[in-house]
Amino acid sequence: MSATSSTKSGIQKLDNGEAVIPASTRSDGTVRKEIRVKPGYKPPEDVEVYKNRTAEGWKNRGKGGVPGAAPVEEKLPPHKAAAAKNARRREARKKAGGGSENGIEDDGAAKVDDVVPVELDPEVEAAKEARKLAKKLRQARELKEKNEKGDALLPEQFAKVIKIQELIRQLDSLGFDGDGEKKEGEGKPAD
Repeated sequence: MSATSSTKSGIQKLDNGEAVIPASTRSDGTVRKEIRVKPGYKPPEDVEVYKNRTAEGWKNRGKGGVPGAAPVEEKLPPHKAAAAKNARRREARKKAGGGSENGIEDDGAAKVDDVVPVELDPEVEAAKEARKLAKKLRQARELKEKNEKGDALLPEQFAKVIKIQELIRQLDSLGFDGDGEKKEGEGKPAD
């Protein structure tokens, strides 16, 4: 009998339409006889895997770019781009650390890694802190009113209510009253 085709599993289809697993020799030298395969049987190795086009498209999304647009070539492979970025960071650190600027070209553009020391106005910082404290104080007073009406408070909320006097003291030390307003006579003298 002559074989016409073979599958992944090794099953051969004969000219007469039958399918067989051909005879083979075992490692110990004994011979396995040829086995007939029932018509219609498909072993798992021969079953084609179903490919859902929608799922495949979803997996490959973003890899093809914009349909109809010219393909964009990467300027540097990812590992070289990271090396270039690290080099820029090192240069910025040298520059910020007081190193000489000789040999370093500056295009004038601010980089993410550039460190710029900024002098903060103490009055502005005090006002900012006072706003934060005034907000906390307002929330604590609302919780206190809620508690006085008979509503149940959570333990965290009780902790906020207990800190009311501390918040008022902190605002006072910054020169603000209990409502977060600048106290009279504490600001700049009027001309």
